[in-house]
Amino acid sequence: MSPALALGQAVHESLEALSQLPREQRFREPLPNRFERAWQKVTGKKGGFFSTEKELEYQKRGRDMIARVYNHPGPIAELSVKIQKDLPYFWLSEDDNIILCGKIDWLEYLPDTDSVHIIDFKTGKRREDPESLQLPIYYLLVSRCQKRDVTKASYWYLEDSDMLMEKALPARDKAEHDVLDIARRVKLARQLRKFDCPKEGECYHCATYEQILRDEGEFIGIDEYNYDVYVLPSGVTIEDDQESVIL
Repeated sequence: MSPALALGQAVHESLEALSQLPREQRFREPLPNRFERAWQKVTGKKGGFFSTEKELEYQKRGRDMIARVYNHPGPIAELSVKIQKDLPYFWLSEDDNIILCGKIDWLEYLPDTDSVHIIDFKTGKRREDPESLQLPIYYLLVSRCQKRDVTKASYWYLEDSDMLMEKALPARDKAEHDVLDIARRVKLARQLRKFDCPKEGECYHCATYEQILRDEGEFIGIDEYNYDVYVLPSGVTIEDDQESVIL
């Protein structure tokens, strides 16, 4: 857990709760109230905060993001599609015994075309890498886990924009090929228990976990997904521009 992850978790939880409600009920309770409740789950050391000043800095960022959505709800105030699975999934390859699963932030219903608009909330400062597989994965999941066509996809950078940034939809065949290729490599690595880093020496992803394995982290409990949660010592943080959260 880190401050940037805590921020993303609280904002996403606040907005995700709205997707469970019919649109006429979504703002009966002020959205800032939902955020304050969500923040209590990550306050203090639970969110990787070792000082009140640091927590207040991130909490203000979260409040500003929530205020942005509350004042400019855009698609959040429109009809939405809710996939009736807690965790959408489908067989990416039965021959390889590989299932693809994931959670999508928001699906706007477009009545003019009876289609779906994929929306992903971004709470970090960095723009999504154009080579990221996140959008292809979402596109495949939504296409396979409900009956309507996907005709649009957008990122919403909540830190600094009232407007969504539309992204070109991937070609379905290419999306399946690219995601399956990575999935097969992951499966093989797990079977062989051989986890070679393709960017050894240039990669930051494992650094914090290696610190935990060296007993430099502090165990603070188990989260709602039954994962062990650790924080690193005060002063050791993950940079905001290296954070991206999917919930």
